[in-house]
Amino acid sequence: MCLTDQASEPGEERDVDATDAAFTSLLEDSAEELYEHAPCGYLSTLMDGTIAKINTTLLDWLGLDRAQVVGRMPFSDLLTVGGKLYHETHFAPLLQMKGEVSGIALDIKAAGQRMPVLVTSKVKVSGDGEPLLIRTTIFDARDRRAYEAELLRGRQAAEEARRQAEADRGRLQEALAVLQQSLLPAELPTIPGLEAGSYYHTASPDLLGGDFYDLFPLDADRWAFFLGDVCGKGPKAAAVTSLTRYTLRAAALHNPDPVTVLTTLNTVLHERYTSGDTRYCTAIFGVLEPVEDQVAVHLASGGHPSALIQRADGVAEYLLTPGGMLIGILPQAQFTDARTQLLPGDTLLLYTDGLTEARIGPQRELYGDDALRAFTAAQPPAGPQALITALTELIAGFGGGLDDDTALLALGVPATLPVAVTTPVRET
Repeated sequence: MCLTDQASEPGEERDVDATDAAFTSLLEDSAEELYEHAPCGYLSTLMDGTIAKINTTLLDWLGLDRAQVVGRMPFSDLLTVGGKLYHETHFAPLLQMKGEVSGIALDIKAAGQRMPVLVTSKVKVSGDGEPLLIRTTIFDARDRRAYEAELLRGRQAAEEARRQAEADRGRLQEALAVLQQSLLPAELPTIPGLEAGSYYHTASPDLLGGDFYDLFPLDADRWAFFLGDVCGKGPKAAAVTSLTRYTLRAAALHNPDPVTVLTTLNTVLHERYTSGDTRYCTAIFGVLEPVEDQVAVHLASGGHPSALIQRADGVAEYLLTPGGMLIGILPQAQFTDARTQLLPGDTLLLYTDGLTEARIGPQRELYGDDALRAFTAAQPPAGPQALITALTELIAGFGGGLDDDTALLALGVPATLPVAVTTPVRET
């Protein structure tokens, strides 16, 4: 508990005396001195704008004598040309309407330079409501203007950096697109008695994809095709893709047996990437041999999703290749081959797992093999290009659910067109 009759400490008495002296000194300041030497500018004008009173602070900023200003100059003459125009068209009319205007940024003609200020004015009225004069306060805004200018420079620098980054990204994307195209055939060749279609979806324009496909002649009677997916993205994946494509082409020309071609690719990849940076891929390689109105297909798979066949009667079925291993992981790998015949109206579809692993629906479920087979079966058997077009629209509908590159290659035998029967028209 604090007792009121306790004696004060000696140090406390000195502190109280010093505080009292400070307050006494402050109270000795006259109102006139506070007005004249305030840290801001004060002035009063008649209703027509003629300056009637101005403090020393503002006179010092202007570099003028009181006799030059009071009763001789309107307030607007203290402003720069732009400020004067704004005062006449906006400031003065608004003040007349509202009786008060606050925090308007203007420039005054200070001694030898422009000086940014913030101006607040208020109309003093008589007891009868008649306007008598205008009181104005002017604050130095040089530091604020410098800060705003610095912010503006920073914003402009950031905007320029953003534009430069967008331009750099655009150039990078253009270069990546060109490089990506170099890993794919510019166009598929024309094969007598066979139709082909392809599509490539890039999940990100900022990354090189690892999906690939090709179709090329082995000799006058046979054609080779392949489609695959290299693990990873970016320049390293692109290097593996390039090596894989040229290895498959070279191996096929030496010995086109599908299992032998994939075995050769496995050896090349395993020997090339054995120093800790393991690289591998999945692929289907096959040979087409057109015979009369059908095409014999012999293919082999290494860890790749099975090819899908759309038959002319509307049935869709997978050409199963179970047991095929990833290519490049082990020095010795097992690959599974399969054979089939494509009849008129049949289409063989090869695809990468970006299609079947797309996420769909509110639960983001995998699209899956069964859904792809059902979708294919629901399409009219109108040939490879029609199927590719339908699948392209399907992929576009996945939106953000398709987060991996996707390659499609469709090969088929054109359906035999029915012969039109014409009925003779009798002349009357």
